[in-house]
Amino acid sequence: MEQLNTLQDWLAHCERLHPKSIDMGLERVQAVARRMGLAFACPVITVAGTNGKGSTCAMLEAILLEAGYRTGVYTSPHLVHFEERCRVRGDIVNAADLVANFARVEAARVRNGDEISLTYFEFTTLAILQLLADAKLDVVILEVGLGGRLDAVNILDTDCAVITSIDLDHMEFLGNDRETIGREKAGIMRAGKPVVVSDPVPPQSILDHAAALGADLWRFGQDFNFSGDKQQWSWVGRADAGPPQGSTAPLGGSAVHEVTSVGAKTYRRYAGLAYPALRGANQLVNASGVLAALTALRNRLPVTAQAVRNGLSVVELPGRFQIVPGQPTLVLDVAHNPHSVAALAENLDAMGFYPCTHAVFGAMADKDLAPMLARVGPLIDKWYFTDLPTARAASGEELAAKWRAVESRPDVTATTHKDPELALQAAVRAADPADRIVVFGSFYTVGGVLKGGVPRLMAPHLVQQPGSSGTK
Repeated sequence: MEQLNTLQDWLAHCERLHPKSIDMGLERVQAVARRMGLAFACPVITVAGTNGKGSTCAMLEAILLEAGYRTGVYTSPHLVHFEERCRVRGDIVNAADLVANFARVEAARVRNGDEISLTYFEFTTLAILQLLADAKLDVVILEVGLGGRLDAVNILDTDCAVITSIDLDHMEFLGNDRETIGREKAGIMRAGKPVVVSDPVPPQSILDHAAALGADLWRFGQDFNFSGDKQQWSWVGRADAGPPQGSTAPLGGSAVHEVTSVGAKTYRRYAGLAYPALRGANQLVNASGVLAALTALRNRLPVTAQAVRNGLSVVELPGRFQIVPGQPTLVLDVAHNPHSVAALAENLDAMGFYPCTHAVFGAMADKDLAPMLARVGPLIDKWYFTDLPTARAASGEELAAKWRAVESRPDVTATTHKDPELALQAAVRAADPADRIVVFGSFYTVGGVLKGGVPRLMAPHLVQQPGSSGTK
C-alpha cells in the first residue's frame, strides 16, 4: 500500500476507493464500524433536514458548552479546511488526530484481506466518529450529510433526533416531493426516543413515521413554540421530560426560566431571551428546536437558563447570513436551494437601503436554479457568476445563461469569472463604499472567498491616493 502520511494523502485515498461519490446504504459502513468496535458512551443528538442543520448544531454546541459539558460536533461539508468538520470541546480538531483515525478505519476496512469499499463520505465519517468516541465527551452532536435513513451517520442510535426544515434538494437521491424527502429524513428517529420536528409545516410522512415507530414527537406549534418582539423573544414547551436526575443545579440566570401548569399539562418557559447571535429570521425557528431538544434531554443533560442565554449570545457559524462590516458591506451565505435562497432574500430585504447590491454567485449544476435566481433577482443590481472547483458545479457561463432566461430588468449587468476570489475582486472594484456585496450559492462559493481569511473590504474609492493628504 502507498504511504499515506498527511491528511491530504488520506483524503485523496478516500476519493479513489469507490466508483460513486454517493452510494446510499448502510451495510458497508456498518460492517466496517463493527470491525472497529465503534460505540459511544454518552448521549448522541442527530440533526437532519434540508436547511438549518448547521445552525441547529452550532446552537446546541454553544449552549451545552456554556453549561459545562464536554461537547463533540460533526458537521459537513466544510468551507475551507476539512478539519472544520469536527470540533471537540469547541475547538476544531487538528490534522494529526484525524490522520491517526483514518489509519484505524483503513485497517478495519481491509482486515484479513476482506476489503470493504467505502465512499469518501463514509470513510471520513467513520474516522471522525472514532475520534469523537475516544474523546471522553459528555454529548455528541451529529449533522446528517444527506437524507437520513441511509446516511452513514444513521449507523448510530440517536438519543434525540432533530429534524429541521424540509424542502426540495438532492431530489435525485431523496425523491421529488416533500413527503418522500420527509420520509427519508424521518429515518433517523428511534422508538421511544424524542424527535424534535422544528419545521412549522412538516410533511405528514414525518408525523406518520413517528407515530408508527413510537417515537416521542415534539412538534413545533403543538409541543413547543416561540413569540417575540423587536427586543427579545420567549419560548414555551412541554415540561414532561421531568426533573434532572441527580442534579440540584438552579435554573438561575437573567433569562426567566419557569415551569407552569395549565390544567393537566405542564409547560416549561424561557422568557426575556436576547435574539441569537446568528442573524436571520429563520434562526428563531432553529433556536426553538434547540430548546425543545435540550428540554427533551433534560434528565441527562440539564442546562441552566443562563447557559441558554449565554450560548445563544456567543454562537458563531461562518457563512450563515454572515455580515462582515466594511465599505462595502459583505454578506456571506451558503444558501444553495430555493428554500434557503428565499430566506436569504428576506434577510437581505430587512437590512435596509443600499444604493447597489452586487452578487457573487456559484452553484452546483443539479440545483433548481431558476427559482433561486428569480427569488433573489429583484434585490440584485450587478451579478458576478463564477466557476467552482468541482465537476458538479455549473460554469459561470452556464449560470449567466440561466439568469438571462429569468431576468427582465434591462439595467442589471452580469459578468463571469474563473473562481470566487476573482469574482469578489471584480465586485469590489465596481462597488461604491455604501454598496453591499452578497456571496452565495454553495459552500464552495463562500469557502472560495474565505481561503485567505474573512475579507475586510475597502472599495477603491476609499484607498488613499499617493500624495493626497487624507483630509478635506
